[in-house]
Amino acid sequence: MSKEIIINSTVNECRVAVQENGNTSELFIEREHSKNVAGNIYKGKIVKVLPGIQSAFVDIGLHKAAFLPVADVYVENGERVSFLEKSVDGSIEDEADIDIDQHRPPAGDLPPIQELLTEGQEIIVQVAKEAIGQKGARLTTHLTVPGRYIVLMPGYEHVGVSRKIEGEGERERLRKILKEIKPEGMGLIARTVSADRDEEEIHADLDYLLRFWGKIRERMNRVKAPSLIYEDHDLIFRTLRDVVNESVSRIIIDNKSDYLKMKTFLREYMPDLRVDVSLYENELPIFDHYNIEIEINRLLDKKVWLKSGGYIVIDQAEALTVIDVNTGRYVGKRNFEETILKTNLEAAKEIAWQLRLRNIGGIIIVDFIDMSREENKEKVLISLESELKNDRAKCSVVNISPLGLVEITRKRVQESLTRILSEPCPYCEGRGIVKSKLTVCYDILREIRRVAPFFNSNSKILVEAHPDVVDLVLNDEKESLDEIELMLNVTIEIRPNDEYHIEHYDVTSIKKR
Repeated sequence: MSKEIIINSTVNECRVAVQENGNTSELFIEREHSKNVAGNIYKGKIVKVLPGIQSAFVDIGLHKAAFLPVADVYVENGERVSFLEKSVDGSIEDEADIDIDQHRPPAGDLPPIQELLTEGQEIIVQVAKEAIGQKGARLTTHLTVPGRYIVLMPGYEHVGVSRKIEGEGERERLRKILKEIKPEGMGLIARTVSADRDEEEIHADLDYLLRFWGKIRERMNRVKAPSLIYEDHDLIFRTLRDVVNESVSRIIIDNKSDYLKMKTFLREYMPDLRVDVSLYENELPIFDHYNIEIEINRLLDKKVWLKSGGYIVIDQAEALTVIDVNTGRYVGKRNFEETILKTNLEAAKEIAWQLRLRNIGGIIIVDFIDMSREENKEKVLISLESELKNDRAKCSVVNISPLGLVEITRKRVQESLTRILSEPCPYCEGRGIVKSKLTVCYDILREIRRVAPFFNSNSKILVEAHPDVVDLVLNDEKESLDEIELMLNVTIEIRPNDEYHIEHYDVTSIKKR
């Protein structure tokens, strides 16, 4: 599969699009005022220990305290880190075949967090997950430093190989190399791009990481909490490190300064990579030229159309995403079951694509159209699992339920692109709906009945509301107004106000003239 990477870099924002056969499959956005912190290492200060949830809040200098669960707390033992639980951060676990459970003591063997941490204590932590929604960043005290071919894990004595390297012979070769070069007190994981690399290249990557780790250790001892000790590369260089491989044929960037830095980086750290790096110099913005801007605008749409005429609807909550599949305009050619199967198969492919493109993580529930034949359910499930294999994030699929529901979990390290590109509507405050004009109209009539008895006889009731609501009250509910005036012996005046929200209204009293 031919891949191209398109990079739009400005002073305040960097956007990276991965295109597969001309279609955008992944999109990454980083802004100057909200940089990615996942992977950063901090010296933090414990601000609160919570025995009730066996966790602690840590001040690492961000606007919100970060969250540290007891499972990710380790104890310093001299110069070595002896971990209480070998719980590897998901992004690293995805790269390895280490059997995490064999190193994990029973839950009851974990010491209480109040015995490990105290308020005011300084601690070295790494951000495992970005702050998502109302939750602060999630931390771990087990530190990992990724290189081009390997990941260095101080405190581990084990080696692992990326699960995405499938050949058993190659896996054994890499495992043998790692065991031979592994320093004492350091764990190593061979990343996916290490496949077919010789020992010299892997060893050179290790030497670089060990020098880098030495600088991190020096800074740990110098700074006071809260302080940033190690900051991961910016988006462009994370892309070169984590995304670019032999399947990428070309990189196009529109910033000359970053273009020159990329050329230098590739020459020094990835000299064997055969990839064409080009500077985009046309007047038309680069994302417009490659039709990526259109894709970005579509990311905010809940409805995504399928080729046949069916569609899917994507609804995102904070920790759960629901995707509904519908036949829409597609009516099929032969029979109902065939129509449903074709729509579901198309939807499975599109859903896997949209999860990658929108970077949707957490729990995803897909409501496929109900199928009566078991073999058709199996076809849809196989198609979905096959498409998800192209995802760099760890995904798992649960068998289709009798109601046609499929549960997907996808590794989530940061906010989805929809959350990054948008904010809750100030009109509906994130509900996604507003009261109907008729509902507001009846709210006003009830409010008039509620307050009228408290106004004196020399005053009249003034109602101000959105013009559309006022039209409805005066035209469709004139009889209700007349009835209230007659029953309560009041005078009511209705005024439109163009600046009012559709749900907003005021009921007050003014003196009669």
